[in-house]
This record gives sequence, structure tokens and C-alpha cells, in this order.
Amino acid sequence: MATMKRSTATPKGFDWAGVIWLFVFFWYFSGITQLLIQLTGITGFAGFRQAFVISGIWLAPMLLFPRKTRVMAAVIGVILWACSMASLGYFFIYQQEFSQSVIFIMFESNISEAGEYMTQYFAWWIVLAFIAHTAFAIFLWTRLRPVYMPRPRAYAVAAALLIGIIGYPLAKQFARFDEASTALEAFESRIEPAVPWQMIVAYHRYTQQLDGMQDMLTSSNNIAPLKNLKDQQANLPTTLVLVIGESTNRGRMHLYGYPRQTTPNLDAMKDQLQVFNNVITPRPYTIEALQQVLTFADEENPDLYLKTPSIVSVMKQAGYKTFWITNQQTMTKRNTMLTTFSEQADEQVYLNNNRNQNARQYDGDVLAPFAKALTDAAPRKLIVVHLLGTHMAYQYRFPEEFAKFSGRDGVPADIDDSKLEFYNSYDNAVLYNDFVVSSLIKEYGKADPNGFLLYLSDHGEDVYDSPGRNTLGRNENKPTIPMYTVPFIAYASPKWKQSHDWNFESIHDRPYTSSNLIHTWAQLAGLSFDELDTTKSLVSLDFKARPRLIGDPYAPKGLSDYAHMEKAASQPGAMPEVVQK
Repeated sequence: MATMKRSTATPKGFDWAGVIWLFVFFWYFSGITQLLIQLTGITGFAGFRQAFVISGIWLAPMLLFPRKTRVMAAVIGVILWACSMASLGYFFIYQQEFSQSVIFIMFESNISEAGEYMTQYFAWWIVLAFIAHTAFAIFLWTRLRPVYMPRPRAYAVAAALLIGIIGYPLAKQFARFDEASTALEAFESRIEPAVPWQMIVAYHRYTQQLDGMQDMLTSSNNIAPLKNLKDQQANLPTTLVLVIGESTNRGRMHLYGYPRQTTPNLDAMKDQLQVFNNVITPRPYTIEALQQVLTFADEENPDLYLKTPSIVSVMKQAGYKTFWITNQQTMTKRNTMLTTFSEQADEQVYLNNNRNQNARQYDGDVLAPFAKALTDAAPRKLIVVHLLGTHMAYQYRFPEEFAKFSGRDGVPADIDDSKLEFYNSYDNAVLYNDFVVSSLIKEYGKADPNGFLLYLSDHGEDVYDSPGRNTLGRNENKPTIPMYTVPFIAYASPKWKQSHDWNFESIHDRPYTSSNLIHTWAQLAGLSFDELDTTKSLVSLDFKARPRLIGDPYAPKGLSDYAHMEKAASQPGAMPEVVQK
């Protein structure tokens, strides 16, 4: 039997149109979602670019086996189509990009909850969009045709595609990082925007983070309860709220004396608030700070978060039903600790499942689940609300209607034009944060609870605030005051004030570090136990001023007294070096 061999002759004209149709077909399944993300301004250009490049790998088998082009394209296309439907549907509903956080939510939900989501978010226009998406994919498939070239050239081109798109970037990451796991993680981030890698990477990272989280949860469940816990509020209906902000420097809040009107709502209710003026965070990073803020750990005993209960666990021991509502990213390598804290609560609401931190996500999303938690039938409740606050990138933290600051009015004269957009965007983010925090307070007051609400930020942020106007972001190795100064604001309901002393005006200027928050929280909540140290409580008559330590407690000579930085910053001519996040 005669066999057919591919010609090795050079064709007179290469079928570029055929290659373009093939590429568009494979790119379409990733590109449509990435294009919508670009058009809606949800995140930056990197995902779109990476999806465009990664889609080129499917050309390799088409060039190697041109006679099977339509069959292979159909098989690959069905897989890409199925993945794209999940990604596109998630975008339609949540205006977010698919990530490992979505996998976490899916596996945490039961069939009943899934049915509720379907009922709540179902819309006929989504069905029509899916039909149109599928129809256009079929149309593109009908345009596909074999692209022939001499076999040696086909092998060379296919190899070049695979090496250029997969091999070289992978080798580059291995050369860049010493650990193979870190290199693979960086490479995964490169291919993640494209389907089906989006699903594969998301699931792989989900399993990795889940293992780490389960280990932490197991450890936390084995922590011994507090000794001799007593509760003055025992058997009394009580609702307590802890609101954790993000990257908010109180120096940029009008409530704290900043000249721009960045906190009109909190200003309007100032008479109802206890505003503490001299509270700092121990560390300028979320995870490292909250390991201390939410537990008995501090700069001198940084590992106590592994051995002692968190605020959530303490309140559960006292008989409270606990809720955790978060607009932070749900499941990332950095946020595993946060998710572990949240999983200690009885109920969780995860609102931010974006793949990228630099994505448009508004804290107003927490208001509805917060209102729902307030109406829960449990007589004793702790509700923790974790905001995204004023986290970089600032332009993604506020809706367009809060873009109040755009010119130079109220901007220090030594802020040059190249820094103006960052400076104004941060103030707009603070303005929107004011709306969210004040709305939480109003919603809480409307429920007529017996209890209090406490708001503080995990850490600050330096947005050209320190001398020299060159510092943007946070860097523990080159600290500046705005990285550590945080708002600390308390509100008590009328019922709570009737039975509790709530007059703290004389101590608003006490120097305090949020690493000791658990002692203040316990005393405010009417709890006592053997581990309580009232000298570390901001509101205690036993309060003892002590050095407020900042820095990395695990580094040699990593700790310093915040007072020394205050003194150095007050010296004439003090000018820090440029700090980049």
C-alpha cells in the first residue's frame, strides 16, 4: 500500500490567514473574559497580555498534524470552552477574575447553598450571553483549516513556540529563584490568566493553601482555652463588632486633623465616637501585624499566636456566636493565616475572590452581609468585618462618585506632578473608607444592640507623607511614621452606655500599640481570665506606658522603639530615602 508523505518542498505562499484563524480560535476562550476585565477596568493589562501569549501554544499540534486540525481543535476547543464558561459566568455574576479563592468557596459550599446562589444570581441575559459565546466559538471553528508547511519547518516552528512560550519563561524563573517551588509558583502566575491553566493552577494552589490552613486550624483547635474565664455580660444579649481596616494612615483622615475633607461622615458623628489619637501598629504588613493584633502575641513574644487563643476563639469560649465577613482576598499564599482566623468563626462570608490584589473591589460589599449578621437570632454575637480599606492600588478602592480629589487643592506644595495621582487617589480611597466605616456604625446603631463597635486599621501607609516626599508604600527596613499610625475608633450603643463606663476623653492621647488589642478588647467586653494583663489595656486604670516596639522580631536587632523614630523625624532636615513597596 502506498503511503502519503508530507512534502518537504517550500510552499509558494504560506497560509497566514489560516494561522490567524487558528490563533483567534484558541485565544477567544481566554481572551473574551480578559477583554471584559480590561474594558471594565477591574485590573491591569498583565492578565490580558499573558493570556494572549499563552494561547499560542495550541498552534504547535496544529502545525505538526495539519490533517487532524479540525478534530484536534474541536477536542481542545471543548475543554477550553467548558473552562471559559465557568470563568465568564463568574465574571458576569461577581465582576471578578476566577482564582483559587473561588475553588475554596465552591468546596466550602453545600448543595443547598449552591442552589441559593443560582436562584439569587440567575438572569436570562446570562443564558443569552452563554449562547452567544458558544455560537461565536462554533463560528470560529468553522473557519479553521489545515496549515501546511514542510515537516522540518513544522517541527522547528512548533519547537520554537513551545520553547518561547513555555521553556524559556520556565527556565528564566528557575534561574531567578533558588527554590524550585518558588520558580514554579512564579511560572504558574504567568500562565494562570489563560484557560484551562486558570482552573488547573487555581485547583493546585487551593490544595496547597488548604493543606497549610488545615495544619494551622488543627494547631489552633489544640490550643488550651483560657483559664478562669468570667463574663460580666453572661446570659445578656450582646452584639460586639470588630472592624479591621487596611493600609489606612490616620494622618490622612480629616477626623485626625488632616486639612482635606476626607472623613465627612465620621466628622459628623464625632460626638458619638471615642477617637484615640496615639495608637500605632507593631508591623507595617497585614499578616505580620494581625498575628499580634488578634492574639496574645506581641513584638517580644511573636510566636504566641501559635500557642494562645485568638479574639475569635476567646469570644467563642465566652459563648458568643462568631461571624467573619471579609473583603480581603480569600485564598492566597500570603492570606492563609487570615483565612485560618476566619475559619475559627462559626460563619464566614468571603467577598473578594479576585486572582490579583490589584483589582477593583469595593468595601461597600460588606454592608449587606453585615446587616444580615446583625439580624441573626443568636443572642450573643461577635461580628468581625475585615475591609480592603485603602490598600494599593488606590484607584481600585473607590467608585467613580468618590473621586473627589483630583487637583492640587490641599496638596502640599512639595508634592510634584508625577506623584499627584497617587496622592489624590489615596485621599479618595480614604474618603470612600469613611463612607464604609460610618455606614457600618450607622447600620449597627440602627439595630439597637447592646454592645460596642471598634474600628482600627491593620497598619498605615506612606503616600509621600514623610519628609522628602519620596516614600510610597511600606518597608519595614526603612520605616517612616505614616506606616505605623493607625485610626482607633470606638462606638457604643445607648444600651451599652447605660450599664458601662464609656467616658474615655481623658485617655485619648495614651501611647498604645495595637499588638496589645486583645487585652483592651477583653476589658471592654467585660471579660476576665488569668491571661489578661490590664496594664496592657488602653482603657484600664492599671494601664502602664511602655516602649512601643516596632520591626521584625525574628531579625537580629530587628526591634526598635517607635519613640526613637518620632524623635528622629522631628529633627530639622530629616529626609528618608526612597522606599518602594
